[in-house]
Amino acid sequence: MAFAAGMAVFPGGGVDPRDFDADLSRDAWAGPSPADWAARLGVDEHLALALVCAAVRETFEESGVLLAGPSADEVVADTTGDDWEADRVALESRELAFTAFLGRRGLVVRTDLLGLWDAWTTPVFEPRRFRTWFFVAALPEGQRTRDVSRESSSVVWLPAATAVAQAEADELAMMPPTYLTCLDVAGQDGPAAALAEAAGREVAMFTPTVEPLDDERWTMSMPDRMRPVVAARRGRTS
Repeated sequence: MAFAAGMAVFPGGGVDPRDFDADLSRDAWAGPSPADWAARLGVDEHLALALVCAAVRETFEESGVLLAGPSADEVVADTTGDDWEADRVALESRELAFTAFLGRRGLVVRTDLLGLWDAWTTPVFEPRRFRTWFFVAALPEGQRTRDVSRESSSVVWLPAATAVAQAEADELAMMPPTYLTCLDVAGQDGPAAALAEAAGREVAMFTPTVEPLDDERWTMSMPDRMRPVVAARRGRTS
């Protein structure tokens, strides 16, 4: 890939222009409203709708996990059938719009299953600039993750703490936002605790800069709230 080649990353990707479809919030939306998400994401309602839609769509495209169901209190139990795979491929190739997919199957997006975690943008010296929002979610009961993404050379499902340890052992290449997110999530006492933490978060976009690590080395900056977490980690592993 042109950006982050060889790096371990989370499922995700760019917003599709059709993710902005306002019909989604009227006909196929369950959970906090686009206005509620806008306040927490720090964007307008139009973009908030698209970001949440993109998060659910990309997760399905890249892992086969679908945060949607036939009603506001149900979630799809299994997406491994051939018909689901055909729809996933059509979404991935942009032959099928997410709203059309939901309408065809009579589904609503379960935005209440998503938790907001963090937001980063690439440093100003990067030729490719991205704004990225990170979400957390629990794997719905009955669903299985699958190695389906055409953008990945391999797919692995790991506890966040294991991913951190592998990155520190140079067994898994990660960019700083991915590593710090894994470290942050690993500090939670399980998925329920992570989702409870996410429920109270409002995020501000963080742009890293270069800062001195010691008298001879430089490093990328991090959000201030992560500094004590990293310092504690370094103390345990030194």
